[in-house]
Amino acid sequence: MGKNEGMIVIVDYGMGNLRSVEKAFLRVGYSAMVSSSAKDIKNARGMVLPGVGAFGDCIRNLEKLGLIEAIKEGVYGGKWFLGICLGYQVLFEESEEFARTKGLGIFKGVVKRFDSRMRDEEGGFLKVPHIGWNQVEVVKAHPILEGVESGDYFYFVHSYYVEPMDKDLILTTTEYGVRFASGIASKNVIGFQFHPEKSQEKGLALLKNFAKMVYDRE
Repeated sequence: MGKNEGMIVIVDYGMGNLRSVEKAFLRVGYSAMVSSSAKDIKNARGMVLPGVGAFGDCIRNLEKLGLIEAIKEGVYGGKWFLGICLGYQVLFEESEEFARTKGLGIFKGVVKRFDSRMRDEEGGFLKVPHIGWNQVEVVKAHPILEGVESGDYFYFVHSYYVEPMDKDLILTTTEYGVRFASGIASKNVIGFQFHPEKSQEKGLALLKNFAKMVYDRE
């Protein structure tokens, strides 16, 4: 890892599969620590923001713990950041969930709810939430996707999806009633709607690629 250069910190704000993410990093040979400390986040070499649940609860919990400033400082300071599921959605300006809720605003765009009145590929009504394995289509090459190809399956659990204003952010897309951005990347910031920690071999490959980028950069 290097000389006291910090670790990957998995941000603990009371929501998400924190330990499963931590264990997934260990499985691919890298250490990560779970913490709710702003100091730890500021000293981190890389940040992971996982999460499941409500967008508004996520933002409120981050505010209560005083973590928003530390996260933004790290992102704008060039630290590697990985957002997973809800941790990906909150990178954007706002969500349509309940009353419109403001996000971190790192990127322009909104988080929209799947429309259960839409038809799925079999002609039935779309089931919301979207739960289970689905394919991703790779839109552009990126080191995080080393070992991942279009058509590979990942595990999803969500009722909302991101609609980025800047389409150049989009790294992968997935079809579920609509074709949505299931992954984005811009400079040091990466986000995925699916759960790499639950996606077996391909998901572990993504986490290993992220850790390599964090720990191997100069």
